[in-house]
Amino acid sequence: MPFECVSIRNAIAVVALFVCSSGGDALGASPPREATLSSVQPYAQNHRYWEYLGRPVVLLGGSKDDNLYQIPDLEEHLDDIAAVGGNYLRNTMSDRQDFGFEVYPFLRRGDGKFDLEQWNEEYWSRLEHFLALTSARGIVVQIEIWDRFDFSDHGGSGHWSRSPYNPRNNVNYTQAESTLDSVYPQHPNDNAQPFFFTPPELRNNQVVLRYQLAWFDKLLSYTLRHGHVLYCIDNETSADPRWGRFWAERLHRAAREAGKPVYVTEMWDAWNVRARQHRETIDNTELYGFVDISQNNHQVGRKHWDNLQWVRAQLEQTPRPINTVKVYGADGARFGNTRDAEERFWRNLIGGVAATRFHRPDSGLGLNESAKTQIRSARALLAELDVFRCEPDAQGALLTRRSAPEAYLTREPGVQYAIYLPRGGDVELDVSGAPGKLRLRWLNIAKTQWQKPVSVQGGGRLDLTAPGDGAWVALVTAEK
Repeated sequence: MPFECVSIRNAIAVVALFVCSSGGDALGASPPREATLSSVQPYAQNHRYWEYLGRPVVLLGGSKDDNLYQIPDLEEHLDDIAAVGGNYLRNTMSDRQDFGFEVYPFLRRGDGKFDLEQWNEEYWSRLEHFLALTSARGIVVQIEIWDRFDFSDHGGSGHWSRSPYNPRNNVNYTQAESTLDSVYPQHPNDNAQPFFFTPPELRNNQVVLRYQLAWFDKLLSYTLRHGHVLYCIDNETSADPRWGRFWAERLHRAAREAGKPVYVTEMWDAWNVRARQHRETIDNTELYGFVDISQNNHQVGRKHWDNLQWVRAQLEQTPRPINTVKVYGADGARFGNTRDAEERFWRNLIGGVAATRFHRPDSGLGLNESAKTQIRSARALLAELDVFRCEPDAQGALLTRRSAPEAYLTREPGVQYAIYLPRGGDVELDVSGAPGKLRLRWLNIAKTQWQKPVSVQGGGRLDLTAPGDGAWVALVTAEK
């Protein structure tokens, strides 16, 4: 069935056919070459990074909200993101009523009930507008399809109590028919919500699944028109892995029909990326074309770095991009302070992630002045460092720490070295593999300012002393 904008009744009509004939290869044939040239995809020369419009890119970002397609000042905010070098966004398809301007995808009737067989066109026009604006600015969007907090009333949020899928709020099914209760006060981590058990491989709840499928297909009828979209099935999920697989497989089949390449991941809830949950995306190389380890951004210091390097090592045989779409931390927040967020962002960058973005307030910096500074400084470094040819020094074998509390290195041996010192100090760098004259420059991250370059001698150990306190990057390159 072509992915055009069809009515919800027509979409629902094909659900039974799909469920009965969903066997076979989930990925299907490769899309035509002309479709891939304009699409975000793993960089041909280094699959640990992305390329877009035929060029390798490091994806960096920050934003004030997660479901940006809903915000009223969208265009102004996108301009602010692009102005500081941002080219990466998280967009949850969340419609929960946090601020009052959000709308639901289904039509609300005059009696206040939703009809799940009729669309609210305002919802879809907002999404279409968002995709057009981000495409025009070269901003890659990571769509998050299901957000478990939309389907819970935990903490008195009332999100599920107001949801169109709640049987007391629609005219399409009853509580008995759907098996969905009218209130779910539990934290979503308890996985008590039957909404996430509908596929045939789980509870085969056709009453609810038919509407989920219709909404999902409608979503893809918009997103598959664009080449700047990545896909994440869930937010911080603890669901049965078969739930995510069901939607990932359907997405791949839809892309095959549309002749478009797609890259899909799942975001697990476990803060420890070595936990069993994360093996689902690490090991399932065909279904999940990249790995999101945002929850690693709850860690700090060396543990944050070591866990990232552990994931990179797991992907050694089949390299794929690693994204962290949520960098936690902000003064007064629950998951670390502003310094934690800044350091996580830079460890991600030096540590070899393909994409990293500051989480929205109040759990992250969003696009505040600190976030803008970090993104600008990262772009300043990337303008001088060919990171796509570098490899992180996972164990710190080339660094001898002296007074620096922490130091992190990525390098192309003999050619270029970038050392991140989160809190100043001095460190020794082994440049025995780079004989001859070298050029040393210091980047003051807080001011996005390069110090005057100096010539130094390679071929041995190089003493690097940060010009001041705070966060610095030393860039050492072979003189041409």
